[in-house]
Amino acid sequence: MRSGSSSASPCTADNRQAAGRETTYRRFWTEVGDTFPDLGGARSTEFYRRDEERLLTEQLAPLRRYRLLKTDLWDEAKNTRILGWAAAQGAAVHGIDISEPIARAARVADARIHATVADCRRLPFGDESFDAVYSMGTIEHVTDSATAVSEMWRVLKPGGRALVGVPNRWDPFLRPLLVTVLSAVRLYAYGYEKSYSRRGLRSMVESRGFVVVAETAILFIPGWIRMLDLACHAYAPALRPIGEALVRPFEWLDEHLPAVRRHGYLIVAVCEKPR
Repeated sequence: MRSGSSSASPCTADNRQAAGRETTYRRFWTEVGDTFPDLGGARSTEFYRRDEERLLTEQLAPLRRYRLLKTDLWDEAKNTRILGWAAAQGAAVHGIDISEPIARAARVADARIHATVADCRRLPFGDESFDAVYSMGTIEHVTDSATAVSEMWRVLKPGGRALVGVPNRWDPFLRPLLVTVLSAVRLYAYGYEKSYSRRGLRSMVESRGFVVVAETAILFIPGWIRMLDLACHAYAPALRPIGEALVRPFEWLDEHLPAVRRHGYLIVAVCEKPR
């Protein structure tokens, strides 16, 4: 018998598998960051941006008081540019992203953003470094989402808030089913993604020490309309009016019937770290 082989091999194999998954995850987002089109300016992106502005205004006003961390920089490089808006309101804004091209693009897009290449499950900041954390559409892309939530809790000051948004499992327009189908035929651009019920999201953040002080949602719009609008914007400019026309009724509903917002396809838990 070779010394130590029976006890070391299983652990070593597990470690190699874990390292392989991490390498694949990082490589995927690096490649996406290099090749994905800019979605800024699309009608549904502007709708998304207004929802984010409203959410941050309601939950973190006045923003000038906050040192704010965002757990990815996808929006800053490719989408709503919400951190730039927060900086314009006076917040000191920081963000991390697993993809170096995305972090680089965020820096180029807005010099006010302190952008760092890092994993949301291993934040490169000291304990109690931030007044608020904004995580919208990030942690559903990793299998161990609760680890990312623990990191949010760690870097928040006592009394700080985390706004944690994830896909709505009970989206009335069945977006999770659409994502599953598209993923099965390798047509979903964002890789691995899971969805949550409100109860499941609340349970996860509370298990990490947070107190949920509010629950809301953003983007009350069918996922397929958002995807079509973005496809027209990025790849078929002549067809943009079609996507825009489909988005408009949901903008109207959001403005005139705010109760529908609770059923948006990104549900949000507003969490506080106890003092």
